[in-house]
Amino acid sequence: MRRSTDRSNESFWEDSRFTRYDAPDMTHIMRARESKVMGDGFQFLDIVLFAMVAAFLVLRLRSVLGRRTGHEQQRQDPISRRQQEPESEGNVVELPNRNAGQQGEGADAAAEIDPNDPLAAGLTRIRIADGGFDPAEFVQGARGAFEMIVHAFATGDRSTLKNLLAEDVFENFNEAIDQRFEAEQTLETTIIGIKSAEIVEADMDGRDAAVTVKFVSEQVNVTRDSEGRIIEGDPNQVTDITDIWTFRRNTRSRDPNWKLVETRSQN
Repeated sequence: MRRSTDRSNESFWEDSRFTRYDAPDMTHIMRARESKVMGDGFQFLDIVLFAMVAAFLVLRLRSVLGRRTGHEQQRQDPISRRQQEPESEGNVVELPNRNAGQQGEGADAAAEIDPNDPLAAGLTRIRIADGGFDPAEFVQGARGAFEMIVHAFATGDRSTLKNLLAEDVFENFNEAIDQRFEAEQTLETTIIGIKSAEIVEADMDGRDAAVTVKFVSEQVNVTRDSEGRIIEGDPNQVTDITDIWTFRRNTRSRDPNWKLVETRSQN
């Protein structure tokens, strides 16, 4: 019996040794797992590295493309510029900044006065009072005012006329419009073009500057009755019309606009 028991034990140990020898090598398994973990770690580091490189390139491109060099040309919408300019009633003629170099220009202008030329002397006195006054710019603005006033009078646009005309001149224009409406007549005026516009008189009256401009324009004027029949004028005839208008403004005022204070015609 004892021999049999020893033999059984010996058989058990032999089986145990056989089982231990055939079991997987744990060292290789651990090394394989470590290798896999290290591989996954390297992949994660590669992703992080690529992300850092991409972020660096984006920042570099942004710094280069978004950098201002000081040579950019700014586009200016004419509509947005008109809205930014200070609004005031009576957009006849707007002069440049009166405060810029006013004293220096006034001194130079005083030295240029020609006592034998009344117009030059008057313009010089205006420049002394208003250093920003420029005759060429004034004439350009007067051309625009002329067209606006003629069109407003023909269409009966009292609001525009009130902003552009002095009070007594507006009353005369307004009365003429009322008479035309009461007679159920319409006035059609087309300005073909302004052939010339020149300053013929200029001087100071106290603080007020007064400038008179002679306009020679080509116009077509037709008056119709309530039924559209022509009662005056010819729609196919262009007529040269000469108007002499006087504009005035207070040189001490911040309002740069001039108003029409007198009209007369040679036709």
